[in-house]
Amino acid sequence: MQKSSGMEDIMALLTAKEIMEIIPHRQPFMLLDTIEEMTPGVSAVAKKCVSYNEPFFQGHFPGEPVMPGVLIIEALAQTGAVAILSLEENKGKTAYFAAISSAKFKKKVVPGDVLMLETEIIKQKGAIGIGRATATVDGKVAVQAELTFAIS
Repeated sequence: MQKSSGMEDIMALLTAKEIMEIIPHRQPFMLLDTIEEMTPGVSAVAKKCVSYNEPFFQGHFPGEPVMPGVLIIEALAQTGAVAILSLEENKGKTAYFAAISSAKFKKKVVPGDVLMLETEIIKQKGAIGIGRATATVDGKVAVQAELTFAIS
């Protein structure tokens, strides 16, 4: 007799509805589908299933749809925001961009890709912090960056 149904292996830690209880983003600008792993205040791993129906594909680019790199950076920032705003002392606050450093775009993200987004908070002093962020598709790095945020 099996002790586990295996369902816990396929369930997300946080659904889109639960993510919206933490960060203020809404459609069409909420770029996370689920949070797969999280240590509040430390790190989070999110998933974004990239669909051809995304509104940005209408113009980026006709005939060769590519997810804009700045939106991948935004999705990484939202992932970090979930981690940092999950702390009790930050509930109800917003994390804003303060800087983007060392951004490298290494792989196109196209419809049908499953984008895995990982952001680790590597430094924080007061309301300002830095997250190390990596987006991958099928285990291959698509984007890497350091994101500085300010909590308000």
